[in-house]
Amino acid sequence: MDASIEKVIVIEADPTSREHLRGAMEAAGYVVTAFATSREGLDAIHEGGADVVLLDSAVSEPGASAFVATLRGVNATSGVRVIVLVNGGAAERAAALDYGAHDVLSRPADDGEILSRVRARLRLRRAELSLLEKTRIAEEGQHIAHQAFEALAVTEKMASDASTLDKGLKIGVGVVFAAILVMVGIYFLFARTAQKETQRSNLVIAKLEGTFTRQADLIDQARKLRGSGEDAASVAARQSLEKQAADIQSKISNASPDESATLQKQLADTNTRLQKLEQQGLSAQTIIPADVQSVCLLHVAVAFNDKDSGKRLRYAGMNQDGDPLEDSSGKPILTLDGNGPEVKVDIFGTGFIAGPNGRVITNRHVAEPWWKNDELDAMTKQGLQAQISTIRAYFPGDARAFKTEINEISQETDLAAMRVDMQDLKRSVLTIDSKNDAAKSGSAIILMGYATGLAAILARTDEESAQQIMQKSGGDVSQVLGELAKRNLIRPLITQGHIGDVLADKIVFDAQTTSGGSGGPLFNREGKVIGVTYAILKGFGGSNFGIPIRFSQPLLASAK
Repeated sequence: MDASIEKVIVIEADPTSREHLRGAMEAAGYVVTAFATSREGLDAIHEGGADVVLLDSAVSEPGASAFVATLRGVNATSGVRVIVLVNGGAAERAAALDYGAHDVLSRPADDGEILSRVRARLRLRRAELSLLEKTRIAEEGQHIAHQAFEALAVTEKMASDASTLDKGLKIGVGVVFAAILVMVGIYFLFARTAQKETQRSNLVIAKLEGTFTRQADLIDQARKLRGSGEDAASVAARQSLEKQAADIQSKISNASPDESATLQKQLADTNTRLQKLEQQGLSAQTIIPADVQSVCLLHVAVAFNDKDSGKRLRYAGMNQDGDPLEDSSGKPILTLDGNGPEVKVDIFGTGFIAGPNGRVITNRHVAEPWWKNDELDAMTKQGLQAQISTIRAYFPGDARAFKTEINEISQETDLAAMRVDMQDLKRSVLTIDSKNDAAKSGSAIILMGYATGLAAILARTDEESAQQIMQKSGGDVSQVLGELAKRNLIRPLITQGHIGDVLADKIVFDAQTTSGGSGGPLFNREGKVIGVTYAILKGFGGSNFGIPIRFSQPLLASAK
């Protein structure tokens, strides 16, 4: 297959939709063929290959489809990327992913969103093809080097056996030997450098792919959260508990009498937690409203420096649409020179005012996102050092982005102190209970945080406003946040629950949160902060971990 021509196959039962998708893909510059049946599409894949397949689930439902199984086999040999279009909700999307789809979209799907998914899959495919090609070249080079060494061995044997050769011939053999060694050395040096640069490029681009995908999915995520009528943390918690209950139920039928009794107790506990969650609803939204104003959303932009030169990793330039310039294989062109935009990864977390003059407490893994982060650590090993580019804090009821800097990082636990330049903004310092017995098992608690980051905030507005915000901002995260702040949509989610256990350095609780809620304050029933959220454990009965607030006191004292 010609790697320079990207082929898209559309398998769509409805003729109108099929032609619409064909037209949209062709307008984007792809070579497109469209079919009404899975058999025709599969034959086309076998005969001419494909880079991306848009598959209508109505043609072949995942649960009863021989075609999906066949297509998975094709994926294993040809690297075809499959994007499935479903007419249902989360269950149908999950089923399609389980049966081998690389991506899933629910109908109705916007043309722009479909194209963004296609582009994302093609970028990953190009990266894989490029890596395979470089690997092939390296293997061929190693074979050539092996042959050269064998030739050298033969030459040396001939030279040693030919005792009658004159001195000039021996010198000539030595020169040839030295020349071959130099050539082999240059080759291996080049191959090692090329391999390092390839690994670095693929790591960075893979990390950026995740960022691009989240931005492309933002509207869709907000739509789902808005349609559910629940906050993001409650949705995640309810789904987790429902799955946990179903798993336990399935184990009971095959369990021994002793195991069955234990499982029955676990099932009863899980159902009790689910009932509590459903009863609580949004009642916590009315509790301690004044404290909400002191809980901020933290946007941390992470850039990358080259370890050797100290230069910042940048895009070579941007096109007229505001997207990074790409090379012939479709990868963003990255450079350590020039004045192009910095390559950045956006991180979201929560912080709260715990001291005077804008002193804010959050997690260390929010202030230093590379701390205990395997992805960023892998990039560091390839010669790139993650660096903070900017930190901005957003407070409820104010449209400004406040400059923030790190004051103190705890070396003992997952906490950090920051200082926010509050300008003329007045916000209360939250009351802290730092006693050793501040947290008690079984006590009621309230949690605040910006769970799921942008998606949950964007879900607070209507569909039309969300689309306008994304269009006006061009997808730039800082501008999206600015538009949300202007509309007074930035405010923390509030959930409530109970403390399950108290350890020397941990508080185990069941108030629901999710990614983005890290650094959020944990309140007791008197409205005093007793802990800081720092870990979310999926499938764990206690759900979440917090750090006792007393561990923040040395940080606040040092920050003064």
